[in-house]
Amino acid sequence: MTDAGAARFVRYEGTVRDPRGHFPGIFFLVNGLAREGRLSAGEERFRRAANDWYDAAYTNPAEVDPAVYDHRVNPGAVAWFKISARHLIERVDGYLRILDAHGVPCRRVVASDPGEIVYEDEVQVVVVPRREAVAVPGPGVRGGGA
Repeated sequence: MTDAGAARFVRYEGTVRDPRGHFPGIFFLVNGLAREGRLSAGEERFRRAANDWYDAAYTNPAEVDPAVYDHRVNPGAVAWFKISARHLIERVDGYLRILDAHGVPCRRVVASDPGEIVYEDEVQVVVVPRREAVAVPGPGVRGGGA
């Protein structure tokens, strides 16, 4: 178990595993609601503006390394924010509100060592998990247990 006080990384994810056995991140979950046409007009405006902001604010790892999320090369690879990337983390609340409004449970997971790092930049890492991280409840996060 990882001591939440020593955590260096944070991830917001769903609590239901996808078909490959992984927990999808909140951006994927909200974008999925949009693809299904389930967002209100206001939620969709938020999603588009927030996605554009995030796209401009930090690098998409797959643009640097197209194989980073390839399940054959890096099975289970997922992105984590560095705790120091506060300007990115504090903007996830809108995504959490949308998921809550649609009854999609999610959690905040923190770790000092979430797995084998296969990509890193100043605000994030992409890792292939080695072990379970510690899920801790956070404001606006449903289902805070692991």
